[in-house]
Amino acid sequence: MSRFERTKLLIGKEKLDILRKKKVAVFGLGGVGGYACEALARSGVGELHLIDNDIVDETNINRQIIALKSTIGRDKVDVMKERIFDIGDDIRVFTYKVFLTSDNIDILPFDKFDYVVDAIDTISAKVALIEKAEGNNTPIISAMGTGNKLYAEKLKIADIYDTKVCPLAKTIRTELKKRDIKKLKVVYSEELPKNEISNEEKTDNYKNHKRVISSISYVPAVAGLLMAEEVIKDLIV
Repeated sequence: MSRFERTKLLIGKEKLDILRKKKVAVFGLGGVGGYACEALARSGVGELHLIDNDIVDETNINRQIIALKSTIGRDKVDVMKERIFDIGDDIRVFTYKVFLTSDNIDILPFDKFDYVVDAIDTISAKVALIEKAEGNNTPIISAMGTGNKLYAEKLKIADIYDTKVCPLAKTIRTELKKRDIKKLKVVYSEELPKNEISNEEKTDNYKNHKRVISSISYVPAVAGLLMAEEVIKDLIV
């Protein structure tokens, strides 16, 4: 049996063939993006573009699929590429070791992407990516905050203008209004964040670049899998 035999039984050969022709870009290969990328590769997407400037750190091991003792210190894009090739060496993989900003976003081939997965943490980069996808009419799904969360069942898929509770969604929503972007599919949590710190502590931590967000293995993973589900459904329906 081929590795996609059971997928073909579920969605049919025609839709599996469609997925093999699709090109999906995954921005950010952390706890959310790594699992999204994994699911896309295992579902039969034929071409993946991986964008991340980070290296694997020991602190990533609690939640990131590519983080192992053996991968600490390596570029995330390289580790993810190797993993994808271990799933199927016929998958086309392109890597970009770059920290995305509004100044360098045009180096990426947006005209090739059939879908964009936004799993970036930095607000300015997120907004630049969303704005670029909007300008190119490229479908995009964005991850909101999964840190400081314990209950994966609180995760939901929605338009950003229908979200509630999530502080990151509120911030991004404000920025999108300024740019007259009227819709954005997101995965977000309606769980109130755990381990909130006072404004005084928060200011001090930001000044000293020491802010640490708590996390657990399964919440980012579920968010990433939900994103992959939405991408697959949108590409074949």
